[in-house]
Amino acid sequence: MYSELPYAFAQEAIETIYVAIQTFVYSLLLLSMIGYEWKAEKFLYFYYFIFMCFTYFSMYGMMVVALTPGPQIAAIIMSFFLSFWNLFSGFLIPRPLILIWWRWYYWCSLVAWTIYGIFTSQVGDKTEMLGIPGESSMPVKEFIKKYLGFEDSFLVPVLFAHIGWVLLFFFIFAYGIRFLNFQRR
Repeated sequence: MYSELPYAFAQEAIETIYVAIQTFVYSLLLLSMIGYEWKAEKFLYFYYFIFMCFTYFSMYGMMVVALTPGPQIAAIIMSFFLSFWNLFSGFLIPRPLILIWWRWYYWCSLVAWTIYGIFTSQVGDKTEMLGIPGESSMPVKEFIKKYLGFEDSFLVPVLFAHIGWVLLFFFIFAYGIRFLNFQRR
């Protein structure tokens, strides 16, 4: 009964309201459990990255369902990509240690962008000295740059990358419901 683009906008709008409330509660609980600083700027960064993470995963799910003929195939495709995104997110193996011919997939991993943003926004500005066994002490900021590949100056592109992922999945979702029809008579 409705055209595709208003339907897609309505679907995303209702998801956004739910995700915003869910993210607020989740951020309060998680931020206090992790023990990050309680500063307004850091809380807003944390909220933003968690909100965008929940949003792009919601949009990814809607996109996959719109592009596939059934929920079983959508679940298979979704689990395939989620496994690789988690593997190459930099959580288990930091980006500098990922083999050079696989680093491109690090930048294609949604989770990597979120981990980069959360970690850099929370501890990327720290100048306190960090003692490393077997090495000389270095500031936290230098440590995360050297060993994890996170730079505080790259935080703004990370913010925009999250918006880009959400918009990409939204437009593919809208395209999928507009031009692909898997209904059978």
